[in-house]
Amino acid sequence: MLSAEELERYARHIVLREVGGPGQLALQEASVLVIGAGGLGAPVLMYLAAAGVGTLGVVDDDVVSLSNLQRQIIHNTPDIGRRKVDSAAERIHALNPHVRFAAHATRLNAGNALSLIGGYDLVLDGSDNFETRYLVSDACFLAGRPLITAALGMFDGSLTTIRAHEKNADGQFNPTYRCLFPEPPPAGTVPACAEAGVMGALAGVLGSMMALEAIREIVGFGEGLVGRLLMLDARTMRFETLRYQRDPANPLNGDTLVITDLSGHR
Repeated sequence: MLSAEELERYARHIVLREVGGPGQLALQEASVLVIGAGGLGAPVLMYLAAAGVGTLGVVDDDVVSLSNLQRQIIHNTPDIGRRKVDSAAERIHALNPHVRFAAHATRLNAGNALSLIGGYDLVLDGSDNFETRYLVSDACFLAGRPLITAALGMFDGSLTTIRAHEKNADGQFNPTYRCLFPEPPPAGTVPACAEAGVMGALAGVLGSMMALEAIREIVGFGEGLVGRLLMLDARTMRFETLRYQRDPANPLNGDTLVITDLSGHR
């Protein structure tokens, strides 16, 4: 049940017909794992904590640096040199002490991905490299967990929801991340953030949209992004949506299963 303090804290949610008391209780009972406490993970964690998600976990083995502060708004200048998970935990507790926070100060790998992901209801991937994105996607499928994944460019971003372990209304499996991006781009063709740069406020926009999609997934209102890739061009302030379908040749839930464990990842 919600306490009197929580009823006041979440009042603007509760009066929404699409959320109400049952929706707020669903948020309170949910557990969400966020991959990365960086540009995308920072607004995700803050908005999910503010929304009253009961348990938030974050996986990140990095420390706060000065160059992070242009976009990673969960960290402050005095946090430079601290572990990001510790800085995030402190900020979240200050924002909403009702939220349980689990700090996983480690790098996600093939050895720990299934155990970490399997402990949560929903996974949000805000990582900044293709190696981790494919690992998270494959692990979510094998663990039977929904995934919200986003990526940032210099002035552009994208967002989609993956529920590849489930079937749609036609009885067909939903598409996987590998249906959308069968292979990672060749090494060196996509410059890292430190080389190319990134608009700080763009991380806030896309991270907030990830949080909104997570809240929608938990509460169950509206139409989600399963089978739809939402793309944002910040130069022209345009949003576009691309629909994509399951590829029968994909190695996860395709006609011929190829990936049955995480042995292909490091």
